[in-house]
Amino acid sequence: MIIKKSPAEIEAMKEAGRISAKVLREVGTRVQPGVSTLELDRFAETLIRLEGGIPAFKGYGGFPGSICASVNEQIVHGIPAADVILREGDILSVDTGAIVDGWVGDNAWTYAVGKISEEKQRLLDVTEKCMWAGLDAARPGNRLGDIGAAVQEIAEAAGYGVVREYVGHGIGRNMHEDPNVPNYGRRHTGVLLEPGMVLAIEPMINVGTHKTKQMPDGWLVVTRDGMPSAHFEKTVAITEDGPLILTTEKDHRRPV
Repeated sequence: MIIKKSPAEIEAMKEAGRISAKVLREVGTRVQPGVSTLELDRFAETLIRLEGGIPAFKGYGGFPGSICASVNEQIVHGIPAADVILREGDILSVDTGAIVDGWVGDNAWTYAVGKISEEKQRLLDVTEKCMWAGLDAARPGNRLGDIGAAVQEIAEAAGYGVVREYVGHGIGRNMHEDPNVPNYGRRHTGVLLEPGMVLAIEPMINVGTHKTKQMPDGWLVVTRDGMPSAHFEKTVAITEDGPLILTTEKDHRRPV
């Protein structure tokens, strides 16, 4: 069942979104060679709590971190660890979220570690473009397939694989709510998008095959072919006036 939010509830979600966005940005400034993903995780948890939030990921389904930290061919759900040390040329997907007054904000970004290859930079550029296209499609009267198609068309035109098994989702007082939000689909198909729906739109795009592999820890997901993957995400409310991005520190109605 899709739980639509009232204008007052969407307003209440903005603080969780603000904290999530601030923490993601601040973690990004600390992404550099020689830093461990555990250091980034501890920093993120401290900042979330200082800002008045609760880490949304910590303990969720037993997950031990406050961020997911996924390097290079790792797609999502990387567990932060002291022995995962970032190296020049890596890319790092950071996914984090905060809870405030029971509302969840969820967002992700993929960062360059020092100087990266042209191939990896192109992947980051295209995946971010996919995210903005998906957000722009989150408008009343469109359908869920319009979001997925917007992402898929850009990714596949660049020759990339679109992850199938892991998708975006509704969000509110629970991290994962209905509906699932695939990053692929056909335009004008699927659930009708209506004001009050709040979605986490999060393209996961691979340089090579879309196929994935679950690692033995039960969390980490990697590309089947070992090629790099990128992940970008924002939480957005669908309003009469169009997409309203909630995971932002500034103007919530940023044009997309």
